[in-house]
Amino acid sequence: MNEVEYDSTEVDDDSEVPMSAVSTTHTAPVVVVMGVAGTGKTTVGELLAGRLGVPYAEADAFHPPANIAKMSSGTPLDDADRAPWLDAIGAWAAGRLGHGGVVSCSALKRGYRDRLRAGYPELFFLHLTGERALISRRMEQRRDHFMPTALLDSQFATLEPLQPDECGAVVRVDAGPEAVASRAVDALRSATAARAGCAEPLAHPAP
Repeated sequence: MNEVEYDSTEVDDDSEVPMSAVSTTHTAPVVVVMGVAGTGKTTVGELLAGRLGVPYAEADAFHPPANIAKMSSGTPLDDADRAPWLDAIGAWAAGRLGHGGVVSCSALKRGYRDRLRAGYPELFFLHLTGERALISRRMEQRRDHFMPTALLDSQFATLEPLQPDECGAVVRVDAGPEAVASRAVDALRSATAARAGCAEPLAHPAP
């Protein structure tokens, strides 16, 4: 995968495609918006779902109460904690096959993404990324989330970037939510055109 970090909302038609092969079908995609806390997964995911005209799901809603309590206390989740959470998200994604959907999920490790793909191998992973200082500032401004800023170091240490054989794209978050959502739409359009040679984009930006 040739990863390109989009630095503007404009993407040239001849720009290098920043993802590996995707489905050759023209059905609505199922997208996992991934990344560490504070990158705007929920906001961008909702905007992207709106532009695609598909349902949005928030991964935090799939956490069992024990996981929320653990994170609220400042204790990172282990893989045993994450297993049922990932399975629930994967089941939701598989249920959207042929209909499309967007779900936010940190999906920091390759193994986590493989588990999500178990029920739907063609999931598209949109990795939101940004500088540590930027994301830390955003976290400090949030008052309605149970992820303490102190856990950011743990998340960055855990993060395993998308690999060449994974279907997805990297999008920077050094802009407002609407601009980042536009970058995401461009990434999806480029992926579809590159793989299927189709003239019609997967999604049309909202006016």
